[in-house]
Amino acid sequence: MTNLKTTILSNQEVAPGYFRMRILAPGFVTSARPGQFLMLRVLDGMEPLLRRPFGIFRTGWLPADCQGLPPKEYVEILYKVVGSGTTLMKDLHQGDGVEILGPLGKGFELLDAPEQILVGGGIGLVPLFMLAAQLVKRGRVRLLMGGRCRDDILAVTEFERLGVETYVSTDDGSLGEAGLVTEVLVRQLERLPQAAVYACGPTAMLRAVHGICAARDVPLQVSLEAYMACGVGACLGCVVAGAEHTEQNPQYLCTCKEGPVFRAGQLLWHKLEEPRDVCGCNEEEP
Repeated sequence: MTNLKTTILSNQEVAPGYFRMRILAPGFVTSARPGQFLMLRVLDGMEPLLRRPFGIFRTGWLPADCQGLPPKEYVEILYKVVGSGTTLMKDLHQGDGVEILGPLGKGFELLDAPEQILVGGGIGLVPLFMLAAQLVKRGRVRLLMGGRCRDDILAVTEFERLGVETYVSTDDGSLGEAGLVTEVLVRQLERLPQAAVYACGPTAMLRAVHGICAARDVPLQVSLEAYMACGVGACLGCVVAGAEHTEQNPQYLCTCKEGPVFRAGQLLWHKLEEPRDVCGCNEEEP
């Protein structure tokens, strides 16, 4: 885990309301794991006061330039503009300063299964990209992408360049097939009952994915979206109920430290609520 005061390399709108930010990040290429996240704060000004959590989309190297400067590491995040914090972020440019803390949290465990299925809802596909890059080295990977409309479907080409087989569905039928991504998952598992499933997205989607996988005894890991103030397990603002939780013997798990990736069996699903802050954006400022 590193705390860096660093600079933005680029910040571009990739779809209406969605942005991709590339940040200079020494050490992230070797340390970041699929499913981890970082905490970000804009350096210029007091607002927003607290860092914001964002899933790590990917890491990489900038090549050496013509002046002989050495290659540099970067990290990329994708974010949706939903509140004051991300509204401020969308207006940042190359060279602007930010502070990042990371990589943080527990990422995905790569399972040995004959088929690997990734399920991403909207901005929930972010932590699945690095995971897909690792899983394609082991065999066939399918990505089921869902959103309300075509604007919510991101990075399809980049996943396909990895060698991932992609399936797109939208609620309104504006891209791919019309319907819910969970309906596509049911059909896939009817053909591939030995698959392992990895999912990230809205809580309602994850709950439906859990029900589908549990009924078929399919292993499932989920990456939760949560409101976070510290990112390191100190504030307890992102706790969720564990599978052994009762009113008499509470069991709480910190999404930021014991997650954000959990095995489905670790969670008490009927107690899992939609976070105040979806997509790591803190629409309601603390």
